[in-house]
Amino acid sequence: MKWLLALMVLAVYVLHQDAWNWTDKSLVLGFMPKGLAYHAGFSVLAAAMMWVLVKTAWPENIEKSVPEGAENQEAIH
Repeated sequence: MKWLLALMVLAVYVLHQDAWNWTDKSLVLGFMPKGLAYHAGFSVLAAAMMWVLVKTAWPENIEKSVPEGAENQEAIH
């Protein structure tokens, strides 16, 4: 499973390098430059990837190392 997550991160990293949209001045939906639309879609993809990573690869021992309610005690003092 870890290799699949790593492959997903690598694929999103490669997609971020959008050199093919640098000189394209065409508009998407009649008002948004193609490069900006690409990055808007990429941002949604990156957010979805981070959600998948947190749900599947977040280490549980980090959550167990803080006693219940301890994070609220620091905010009070």
